[in-house]
Amino acid sequence: MNILVTGGAGYIGTHTCVELLNAGHQVVVFDNFCNSFPEAVSRVEKITNRSVPVVQADVRDRNALEQALQEHHCDAVIHFAGLKAVGESVEKPLDYYDNNVVGTLRLLEAMQATGVKTLVFSSSATVYGTPQFLPLSEIHPLSASSPYGRSKIMIEEILRDYHIANSDWHIALLRYFNPVGAHESGLIGEDPQGTPNNLMPFVAQVAIGKRQQLNIWGGDYDTPDGTGVRDFIHVVDLAIGHLNALEYLKSPQCFTVNFGTGKGYSVLDVLKAFEKACGKKLPYTIAPRRAGDIGKFYADPSLAKSALGWTAKRSLDAMCADSWRWQSRNPNGFRN
Repeated sequence: MNILVTGGAGYIGTHTCVELLNAGHQVVVFDNFCNSFPEAVSRVEKITNRSVPVVQADVRDRNALEQALQEHHCDAVIHFAGLKAVGESVEKPLDYYDNNVVGTLRLLEAMQATGVKTLVFSSSATVYGTPQFLPLSEIHPLSASSPYGRSKIMIEEILRDYHIANSDWHIALLRYFNPVGAHESGLIGEDPQGTPNNLMPFVAQVAIGKRQQLNIWGGDYDTPDGTGVRDFIHVVDLAIGHLNALEYLKSPQCFTVNFGTGKGYSVLDVLKAFEKACGKKLPYTIAPRRAGDIGKFYADPSLAKSALGWTAKRSLDAMCADSWRWQSRNPNGFRN
């Protein structure tokens, strides 16, 4: 298949491009590089020994989308393009609704105009809000506490409505839990700009000496060691899941599925595993809980297994070892 990957230079996008290329697909990266680097695509080419065309444009540019879909004879789109920082979304809600929701509308219009009817959408487990039950299955009620999370819910609703009106479309809504890790080559990985919003890159920056210590927000949760528990999934397992989703989409439908391990790891679990990976103790302090933080949050991934034949295979130790390999070889990320 010829696949347009919006946001294909980003963290999950690059890893998915590698798996698509290794599986024999052709990919075209569509990215405005507002939160990514052209070097990341060059690394994908190095890993796969394949050429990757790049269209530098904004996902809200319908004409650029139509041109890319037509010129590269695309059969499907994997849609990663979007702003993704929860805290920033609270400060800049209009940016998030414009980029994420309006960008998806422009993409759908471009796909409709060019006759491309297969779409895999990068959603998020943030659509579940505060858990009413655990593990979180796809039937859990939807809720969100930030404009980022609400933008994902809005897009899911738009796609479900669109499929009702266009039943010959093939649409997958993939709800990711907490992607971490990096490609085993050490050539691509997570490269946050500014202070990392997520645990693993922050720990990695402590290990490399960029940050003085890890602040653990809350040590009194109802969890085995008092720290928050999350479902961390290796980014390569997640990337492979997109191949399974594309295969499953051969018949017209609109389906929703969780991508997680089904196992919760605490902040201290991650810290200890990373210490093992980097071979040294890492300084940390327990700070008061942050408003809105949740004690436990992990997936029921059984639908992904039964419907798609997909399961997460890589361990927490592998997640940390691969993150450390990437961070230690690329202390400044793709800016080297």
